[in-house]
Amino acid sequence: MSSCLLGETVRWDGGHKREDFLVDGLGARAKLIPVCPEMELGLGVPREPIRLVDTVPGGAPRLVAETSGRDHSQAMRAFAAGRVRELARLSLSGFILKRGSPSCGLVAVPVWPGEGPPEGEGVPSPKGRGLFAAVLKDAFPELPMEEEHRLRDPARREAWMTRVLAYHRRFCGEPS
Repeated sequence: MSSCLLGETVRWDGGHKREDFLVDGLGARAKLIPVCPEMELGLGVPREPIRLVDTVPGGAPRLVAETSGRDHSQAMRAFAAGRVRELARLSLSGFILKRGSPSCGLVAVPVWPGEGPPEGEGVPSPKGRGLFAAVLKDAFPELPMEEEHRLRDPARREAWMTRVLAYHRRFCGEPS
């Protein structure tokens, strides 16, 4: 689960995005493993905000610092590949990701046009996937993954939990 959703102060501004219904409800039924790709990559808190930038139409977006223009794409992809290998050893049954995050967003992450820091340049297209989420999805295409905001809907949350339990039975053995 994205660390900021657990209440850990790992966001770029030193804040968090704790989701009580997930931490209190799901935390009572499952072991929640925090993951913050940006912190674990060593970007620190506070840090310069990052965003996805599309420099080659149709190509993979780059992970770029908003002000300095520093490109973290290669480092994030390498980190993500290693972290996903570590997570594979933990027999995950599901993953909850932070909506809109350039590292953790699963769908509709804004991708900005342009080469450098997009200081008002263009309008983002909601077509991206966070770099960590992309590596996770490629490694575990069947793993139930969802963004936190969608799990606020009780019916959607119940359906996701059903998928998590089915995945666990299939790939990890019977739930204890």
